[in-house]
Amino acid sequence: MITRHFIDVPRTDGSARRVHYRRCGQGQPLLMIHQSPRSSAEYAAVMQAWGAHFTCIAPDTPGFGQSEPLAGTPDINDFADALIDLMDALGLERCPAYGFHSGGIILVTALKRHPQRFTGMAVGGYAIWTPAEMAIFGESYLPPFQPSAYGEHLTWLWNRMLEQSWFFPWFDVRGEARLPGAHADVARVDQAVREMLESGDAYRAGYGAVLRAPRDIPAADAVVPPVLISAYFGDPLQAHIDRLGPLPAGWQAQKVDTPADHHQASLDWLLALPPVPAAGLVETPHEGFAHVVSAGFDGLVHWRGAVGETATVPAPGGAISLITGAGIDPPGHGLSDDWPAAAPTDRTVWDAVFAEVQRLRGFAGFDFEPITAGDPHHLYPDLTPDRFGSHLTRAWSVVRAGAFFRPRHQPSAANAIAFDSTAIAPDRLAAKHLALLQARSARAYHAAYGRTDGP
Repeated sequence: MITRHFIDVPRTDGSARRVHYRRCGQGQPLLMIHQSPRSSAEYAAVMQAWGAHFTCIAPDTPGFGQSEPLAGTPDINDFADALIDLMDALGLERCPAYGFHSGGIILVTALKRHPQRFTGMAVGGYAIWTPAEMAIFGESYLPPFQPSAYGEHLTWLWNRMLEQSWFFPWFDVRGEARLPGAHADVARVDQAVREMLESGDAYRAGYGAVLRAPRDIPAADAVVPPVLISAYFGDPLQAHIDRLGPLPAGWQAQKVDTPADHHQASLDWLLALPPVPAAGLVETPHEGFAHVVSAGFDGLVHWRGAVGETATVPAPGGAISLITGAGIDPPGHGLSDDWPAAAPTDRTVWDAVFAEVQRLRGFAGFDFEPITAGDPHHLYPDLTPDRFGSHLTRAWSVVRAGAFFRPRHQPSAANAIAFDSTAIAPDRLAAKHLALLQARSARAYHAAYGRTDGP
C-alpha cells in the first residue's frame, strides 16, 4: 500500500517548509524524484512494483503536488540542496535514488554537490540541450499560468498536456518535431492537468530551474557514485544519450526499447548497489493521512489539526484546502482516497468513517459545513474526463455560477445571492474549481445527509 505523509523541513531562518511525500514497500530506502511539472503521483505504479525490494520514498519537489515552493527565484542548486535538507529531516544519511527527466537533473546536481549522500542512481533520460534548443525553450516553453475569469486557461492547459506526446517541444507543431508515441489517453492527460492545477504558476520556478541548469555531468576522472542513464524509444531524450560524452568510472548509458525495459534496467542497477539500513517513518504531527478501515471504506483520509481540536468537515464538493484550521477531507474529496466501490448514500456508513477518523486522530468532534438544498445530480454534474477536456470548463462554470446563485444550477432572479468581487476573483474560483474536480463522491455525500443545516 502507498501511504502519504507531510514533513516539516527546517529552513535556516528557523521556519519550516512543508513537504509531502509518498511511501511504499519495505527494506532499504530508495529516493524517487519525479519530473516536472508532475508530482510523486506519477510513480504510483513503479512504487508498488519496486516496493518488494525497497522502501520507496517519493517526495513532491518544491512547488509541485502538495509541497511548498522555495522562496525567490531558485536555481538548480537550490533544488538539489532542498533535497539534501529533506534527506536530513527524514534521517536518510545515504541511499540510492531514481529520477526521470528533470528529476534526474535534480539528482545528478545533488550528487555532484553531495556525493557522500548517495550510493548510486538510476536516471531516465538526461537532457543535453544545444544553445539553439535552449533559446527555443527560453522563449516559449514556460508561459505564465494564471487563472482567467471565464476559465480560458483550462482550454490551453488541456491541449498543452495532450499534445506534449504529439510534439516536442509541445508548441513546435512541425513535422520534424512529431513524436512516435502520440496518444490521447484521457486518464493520463487528466492526471497531468490536475497536477499542473495544483502547482499553478509555481511550476515555472521548478521547471525553469531545471531548464536553466548547466548541462554537464561529472568529469570522466571525478570520483562519484555509480549512475545508470537509460532512455527508451519514443522518449525525446533517447537521442541525448549520444550527447553525454565521456562518463565517470562506474557510470553507464544505454538506449532501450520500451518503458518497461527502462524500469527493469533501472531496478537491476539499483539492486546491485551496496545496501543501506532501512528508513524509519518521520512526519509532522500537524497534518497527514489516516488509514481508515471502517464500514466498507479502506483508504487514506486527509486530516489537518491537533489532538483535542474540533475539525471542520467541508460540504459536498469542498475540501479543507478552502478553509483554515483543523479539518478533514471526506472520502472521495480533496486529498482523501475514494471509496473502494460505489460511494454509499447511507448516512450511517459515512458516520462510521468519520467516527473512526475521530478515534484515530483524537479530534474533539466535527463541525460540518451546511449543505445546500437541491438535487445532487444537478448540484454536482458529471465531471468524468473526456477526450476534449470539456469537464474542466464545465466545472469552472459551475463554481462561477455558485458565486451568484443558490442553488447554483438555477440561475434566476429568485435565486440570486449577495456577493462581492472577491467571490469571483480568478484565484478563488481556481481553488474551488480544483476542489470540485477532486469531489468524486459529492453526490453520494449529499444524498447521505441532504439537509440545509448540515449533518
